[in-house]
Amino acid sequence: MKILAITSCPNGIAHTYMAQEKLEQAAQEMGVDIKVETQGGVGAENVLTAKEIEAADGIIIAADRQVDLSRFDGKLLINESVREGIHQPKVLIQRIIDKDARIYHDESGASQSNQGNDDAKSGVQMFYQHLMNGVSFMVPFIVVGGLLMAIALTLGGEATSKGLVIPDNSFWKSIESIGGLAFSFMVPILAGYIAVSIADKPGLVPGMIGGAIAADGSFYGSDAGAGFLGGIVAGFIAGYIAKWIKNIKVPKAMAPIMPIIIIPIISSIIVGLIFIFLIGAPIASIFEALTTWLKGMQGTNIVILALIIGAMIAFDMGGPVNKVAFLFGSALIAEGNYAVMGMVAVAVCTPPIGLGLATFINKRKFNQGEVEMGKASFTMGLFGITEGAIPFAAQDPLRIIPANMIGAMVAAVIAAIGGVGDRVAHGGPIVAVLGGIDQIVWFFIAVIVGSLVTMSLVLILRKNSPTLTVDSSEIATGMNDNQVVEPEHADAKGNQPQHHDTTTAHSNEVTATDVFNEEVIKIMDTKITRDEAIDQLVDQLAQQQYITDKQLLKGEVLKREAQSTTAIGMNVAIPHAKSEAVKQPIVAVMNNKHGVNWDSLDGTLPQIVFLIAVPSDSSDTHLKLLQRLSRALMDDEIRQSLIDATHKEAIYAILKEI
Repeated sequence: MKILAITSCPNGIAHTYMAQEKLEQAAQEMGVDIKVETQGGVGAENVLTAKEIEAADGIIIAADRQVDLSRFDGKLLINESVREGIHQPKVLIQRIIDKDARIYHDESGASQSNQGNDDAKSGVQMFYQHLMNGVSFMVPFIVVGGLLMAIALTLGGEATSKGLVIPDNSFWKSIESIGGLAFSFMVPILAGYIAVSIADKPGLVPGMIGGAIAADGSFYGSDAGAGFLGGIVAGFIAGYIAKWIKNIKVPKAMAPIMPIIIIPIISSIIVGLIFIFLIGAPIASIFEALTTWLKGMQGTNIVILALIIGAMIAFDMGGPVNKVAFLFGSALIAEGNYAVMGMVAVAVCTPPIGLGLATFINKRKFNQGEVEMGKASFTMGLFGITEGAIPFAAQDPLRIIPANMIGAMVAAVIAAIGGVGDRVAHGGPIVAVLGGIDQIVWFFIAVIVGSLVTMSLVLILRKNSPTLTVDSSEIATGMNDNQVVEPEHADAKGNQPQHHDTTTAHSNEVTATDVFNEEVIKIMDTKITRDEAIDQLVDQLAQQQYITDKQLLKGEVLKREAQSTTAIGMNVAIPHAKSEAVKQPIVAVMNNKHGVNWDSLDGTLPQIVFLIAVPSDSSDTHLKLLQRLSRALMDDEIRQSLIDATHKEAIYAILKEI
């Protein structure tokens, strides 16, 4: 099975590459060959070739931007959002395997390349995709314009009664002018690429012309123009008019000139006239009222706005709700309102920074994988990438998302009260370092306080590590029933509880030598699958004459595995079974430095595997000792020492200590 995929998100920074990674991980675990082309902020990478497309069994599109589908004519194709690629990669791959997808037909070449998008996605999804396609091309113009103007003002500005002013004959006045020019492209680019997303290249010219008219109120008697709201409307009108015209059947002789002459001219005239005589003035009035309302916000009103902006930014961490708030803030920059983007700038970085701090302050409440994620999350937060918080939210949404939202809301309120402004369509400390922030002291106060609030709430709400353990009663009463996995609760100081049960009372009846044997401990560094690992462990038991029938035991192990994975996360797997083939309770151990290709609860590859095998009539005395094993694995140091061991004697010694 050979699958190709394309991932792309509006900003092309985080989601694009997260979806790529998740699809590649899922394909590896499922034994599927996959190649993923990323269409990110730096352009297309790992580009799919015509030969690869020809040989592919299916195509997965996980994108929130326009993707040219014309090259996939005749191929099995799935077209979903980039978030589906992150959260449901195995489902998407399985749909290709099961042929639960449609055959894409490109009836008229590249001009019809977006028809697959309309067929495969809902109206809301398509509206969001078209809008975000425009935003993704608009943002670089705001970033460049804002930074150039901020740098010019910082380095070339002179203090006057009206504040910092750049002298007309100064070199920095030229830099400021270049920045202002970049800003002037914002609305036409937004409208143009919304139209491109709908109608492909024929929509570009009418979209940009419509956007330019929307931005220039002189066409319809307005001093301010229709702003970004007018640009959005112009983009959608231009796109659908161009799409409607290009679907009209024309003689073959006219077909070559349709996309470059006929469609752009007719659609540009229609869009321009609609704006000038029908909707330009009304939209401009709405936009003027909006900007006046925002400029007049003080006290309670601006606090309420900040609470809404902070909550939206942190709710889905780069998803549709986040992007709506981001668009609102970034679009207002061109109108001279930097306050809303100031709220956005602090809100986008507090969740990832706060979560990173939580893993630094109290590592006991996080497993080793999460501690590593914390480092990446903190770094991404410094660069204003909210998506760094997603892995934490995906594993523990009921605790993490509220903590993120409250921290971001607090940060946004402080920024609003402190008068923080952001001249650049981006956030995080990196923007402050580059000079794009007004009231920089209040900016850092907002980020620090908001991040500390998120960190504190996470540590309070998360009273235990989300480490999963195998419950001994489940093993003792029926290893082939559904696995019971419950987090072990810690006390207020984060210490693991002391369990007072029959384990201690009966511990003198069983020793490590009863259930562990150096001869069934194996260390290797070879890439293998779950079934191959189970085969090797069962073979070890057979060689040491602990079992009478390899196939019978393996069947029981796989039967249990089919119900739910026993790879409990943190690079650990504990497959287990009761079987008539087992002579006495025994644990076979495998240490695989490469990691076993296994469907794990947290996505990590098991590097230490314990195969627990007990007779059908086994009592629970031995298994209570094994319960201690699962609890001991919650300790990061013990678990890591088992993974890092290079000799089976060392592993056996650690197990005896447990």
